[in-house]
Amino acid sequence: MQSHHDTPLTRRQLLAATTACALGVSPALSQVQAAWPSKPLRFIVPFAPGGSSEIVARALAGEMSKTIGQSVFVENKPGGAGNIAMQDVAHATDDHTLILGHIGTLAVNQYIFPKLPYDPNKDFTPITLISKVPSLYVVHPDLPVKNLKEFVAYAKANPAKLNYGSAGNGSAGHLAFEYLKMVTDTFVLHVPYRGTGPMLTDLMAGRLDAAAVGAPALLQFIKAGKLRCIATGSSTRLPLLPEVPTVAEQGFKGFEMTQWYGLLAPSQMAKAHIDKLEKEAIAAARGKVVSDKLSQDTALAVGNTRTEFEAFIKLEQARWKPVIARAQIKPEGV
Repeated sequence: MQSHHDTPLTRRQLLAATTACALGVSPALSQVQAAWPSKPLRFIVPFAPGGSSEIVARALAGEMSKTIGQSVFVENKPGGAGNIAMQDVAHATDDHTLILGHIGTLAVNQYIFPKLPYDPNKDFTPITLISKVPSLYVVHPDLPVKNLKEFVAYAKANPAKLNYGSAGNGSAGHLAFEYLKMVTDTFVLHVPYRGTGPMLTDLMAGRLDAAAVGAPALLQFIKAGKLRCIATGSSTRLPLLPEVPTVAEQGFKGFEMTQWYGLLAPSQMAKAHIDKLEKEAIAAARGKVVSDKLSQDTALAVGNTRTEFEAFIKLEQARWKPVIARAQIKPEGV
């Protein structure tokens, strides 16, 4: 018999509870899952606006906003090679803050900086790898090499003669070229710049011999014949440059150099929310809209499971640790 203190269940609540019980989910838990997210989700990008990172984040956020029940808005928070935003999100407790993880913040910074203000493996839960942006290895067209094998032979025959430019110490281009030097056992002098723009100006003017840069910034110059692409860092050839072989194809098995971006949540976020995020993010990343948007930027959409993404991060950390140690890469100003 119902006492007068009990609130009678509405038919909808009763139905929800019955369904939840039938599915083996406690009614309380199903209510928590249904109620989240209860406000818009903040998706933090730890870099300045205008780069590949923002394109990737906005493409995913736009699609997830359509299905997750709240809008997902992108917020740029640059500074400290991504460390500032990572530190902030690591300690976020509002259950509605996410971050765009990157090769630098998750696989490289821990080996470059003497002390990180966050732990890339303990402070975050990886959700999905959204995208990979291949690095291209390019030379000035006057350099008498047509491919990577010829470049390596030329570098060995002319020790200490060649140089390459990058967007700065510890930048993706710096890492990409040092990785190539390590596997090919060549010496090419590093010339750091303040950004990709000024470096490309000098490369096209012939003041530099070579560089490794993310594909989006280079395609127009390769097509115009101002730069020659001798290899792609991707694991397979790029549809937009089908004639250019990968580094791996040219004799360096297992070589892959891509900048990559993934979705992460603070590690204290409830498992039910993580499960929902994973389902939604994978569907968005694998969907046609995101794939089309990213391919315009020569980025490859991925959308893997969180277990796969976690394994990928560990693999990347193992890949970069020896490269950074060998090249003695230090952050700017240290």
